[in-house]
Amino acid sequence: MSNIVLAEAATQAVNINPGLAAIGYGLGAIGPGIGVGLIFAAVINGTARQPEAQGKLQGIGFSTFVLTEVLALIGIVIYFIASAA
Repeated sequence: MSNIVLAEAATQAVNINPGLAAIGYGLGAIGPGIGVGLIFAAVINGTARQPEAQGKLQGIGFSTFVLTEVLALIGIVIYFIASAA
């Protein structure tokens, strides 16, 4: 009997309001947005200080941009999973 009650409580706990999931994703997307801005601000600043290092800085900038954007993609995947449940 207690197993049935626990199973029902677990299924009710998983149901998340899609509006709350959207707010959570919106808050989660702020971090990658700020991160991308800081990355390319540093690339522009570094290129202005040392123009001969532009190619190397752009490579590092784009690779860190990809790593930062993965966080936003993971957030939107979790949003779709939470809103579909």
